[in-house]
Order: sequence, then structure tokens, then C-alpha cells
Amino acid sequence: MVTEVPTRPGGASQGGASQSEASRSEASESGTSPSAASPAKGTPRKVGVRAAARILAERDPVLARLIDEVGLPSLPRPTETHFATLVRSIVYQQLAGAAAGAIHGRLVLALGGEVTPERMLTLTPETLRAAGLSGRKAATLLDLAGKVLDGTVPLDPKALARESDEEIVARLTTVRGIGKWSAEIFLIFQLGRLDVWPTGDLAVRKGYGLAWGIPTPTPKQLDLLGERYRPYRTVLAWYTWRAARLYGGTAATAVNS
Repeated sequence: MVTEVPTRPGGASQGGASQSEASRSEASESGTSPSAASPAKGTPRKVGVRAAARILAERDPVLARLIDEVGLPSLPRPTETHFATLVRSIVYQQLAGAAAGAIHGRLVLALGGEVTPERMLTLTPETLRAAGLSGRKAATLLDLAGKVLDGTVPLDPKALARESDEEIVARLTTVRGIGKWSAEIFLIFQLGRLDVWPTGDLAVRKGYGLAWGIPTPTPKQLDLLGERYRPYRTVLAWYTWRAARLYGGTAATAVNS
């Protein structure tokens, strides 16, 4: 089920977006070639997201039609640190925007305005629950903070730049309460990775079926269908989210608005 994802983070502080990542985000919006500094393994960075969309449109008339209908894609520049974005994502899971926003605001206040793993570990589970978090989410936040500090989940931009998408997903999903979908959304909107294909996302599956005129594929079927769009499957996901909204009436969320 698609839930709202957090605002895309940024900043060059510990656990935040590096300058090279910010440059890649700008390139994604403009369609120009991003910086080649520290490319992640298995993640081509030779073109921006808009240029990638044009490449795919030449391969597939359905994508060409979608581009005509909704325009070229963009991945906005992150505005929070990597850690702060993951915290926001955890808080917002399975909650309506207004309620999640209020809880997140109380959490940030409890952290003294500094959303860092060090600060998070100074809060007790009771303090987290008093902010409105469930026991499960409180445990997830403390587990994430601990694993960032012990190196299990590295969020340093240089360390992340050396890791493949699969390695980052594997590390993030060691945190209780962070699943594959949340890790993939982090890759797309926080790190700007171009070849992420979230086949477990129901809106992606529905959007693909509606746009290509086939029954809603299973995650396994969708995995195979996405092969021809490598190494730009993030672009395909972006358009399937919009196809689900355009053709199927899916409600607007942070990933399809």
C-alpha cells in the first residue's frame, strides 16, 4: 500500500546530502548531465532524469504518450539530512498527513530542533510515545539511530556513493520497521538513483496495467516487465505513479503529485 513519503532531505552535514548529490538533483531537474563524481556501483549517472525520460520515450510509445500528457519528470532537490528524512518517513507511515505532521512536530521539539541519531538516543521510549508515536515506531527510531552510529546503516554521503542500490536497501532493511518499499523511496527521492523499480508498490502495478492496457501485474511479473527499461527504471516508476492517478483515480501522495 502506498503511504505518504517524507519531504526530500538535504544539507551537507553529517548524514545529509553531499554537494555532489545536490548537483545530481539539479541535473535531474534540468535534464543536463550530472556530476560524475563518486558514482554508485551499478547506477549509471550519465544523464539526468529528464534526458532518461526522452531516451525511454524513443523505446516505448506508451511512455511517449505519458510524457505528452503529464510532462517530463523531476526529482526535487533534498531539503533534509538523510537521517532526518528517514525519521520523517517512519513517523508518517500509515498516518494521514495532518496527524503525522503534528506528531513529527512534537518529535522535533523533543529533539531540540536537531534531528540527529545522537539526539534521538537521548530520548526514552516514554518520551517518544508522549510525542504521539506508537511503541513500534519509537522502537524503529531508536533502532535506526543506533545502527547509524554503529555503522550498520551508513548515511555519510561518501559512503553511500560507494554502495549499490541493493546494498543500501539491504542495510536499511536491517532496521526494524523499515521495509524494502521505504528503502526504495529513499533511493529515489533522497539519493536520486535512476534505476529503482519498486514492484511491491500497488500504485506502480496498477499504473503500469492501466497505461499499457494489461491486467494489473504481480510484483514478479512487473519485475520482468521492467527489464527493458534499465538503467532508468526510476523514470518508469515515476510515470506509473502518475498513470495510476491519471487513469485510475488514485489519490495524490508525495510520490505522484
